[in-house]
Amino acid sequence: MTQESRARITLRRMEQFIAVAEELHFHRAAKRLNMSQPPLTSAIQKLEDDLGVTLIERGNRVLGLTPAGEKFVSEARETLRQAEKTIVSTLDVAEGRTGLLRVGYVGSALYGRLPDIIREFRASHPKVRLELREATTAAQIAALRDGTLDIAVLIPPFEKADDIKQVNFDSDRLCMAIPKDHLLSKRSDLKLADLAGEPFILWPMPEGRSFHLQVIRLCAKAGFVPMITQEAHGMHAVLSLVSVGGGVSVVPQSMSGFRSDQISYHPLSGAETEFDLVIGYQQLSPSASAFVLSTVDKQQGLSHSP
Repeated sequence: MTQESRARITLRRMEQFIAVAEELHFHRAAKRLNMSQPPLTSAIQKLEDDLGVTLIERGNRVLGLTPAGEKFVSEARETLRQAEKTIVSTLDVAEGRTGLLRVGYVGSALYGRLPDIIREFRASHPKVRLELREATTAAQIAALRDGTLDIAVLIPPFEKADDIKQVNFDSDRLCMAIPKDHLLSKRSDLKLADLAGEPFILWPMPEGRSFHLQVIRLCAKAGFVPMITQEAHGMHAVLSLVSVGGGVSVVPQSMSGFRSDQISYHPLSGAETEFDLVIGYQQLSPSASAFVLSTVDKQQGLSHSP
């Protein structure tokens, strides 16, 4: 059997042979394949010629399969199943229905839209394996660049990140977080200025520069410079320290349910207390594109700012 004759044994020829092998009747097999009988008879004869073996025992009618025919039909069925699997798998990857998607997020994102988005995406893309990682904005940008994250939920603005594309995702505002056993926690009219002189717990500026500066500016507007006595990486760590009396902080209002039995949350008013969250990415895989599209208005599409 030459390479040229092997190449002529197509998936269609295998499908034709399977029909004949299962029907043991050329006319019925042809009807099943939606073709006339003479071309089918010729196709099977050509298959045997290309292989150089007899596949079908013939008399006045099809009597059965030779041992070679039994082997060929078994392997042909498996080949067709694998071909279908290959096609489906390829389309799943191309259309974002399968694969691995690594999503990073700042801690406060878990208290906004993100959980619902994740739940809906998992329901609509059950074959995509999601890896979720909480990290600061700076850490996520580094992960996008080194390829260990596909998309990230970030708090803008961030410097020297023209390579990071952005899609609007959510919004939040700031509030004060005070230990429950602190005298200030009992006040219903608490102002930011009342926290002057209190030990503050914040996060390192390099890990979330814009967020850090927003708090500093709010304190300056209230007439004081916060006395930062501890720093913690991540909002959950900040609030955990507040809950054990380590100090006070200014945190996303969306997190006001976190350890609310140990922390008293007090709102801050004014537009300057508001902030946005964005989805950041460099290049979108099909599954990442599907995730991003699920987070935005369909009419908005992928309009992003640099």
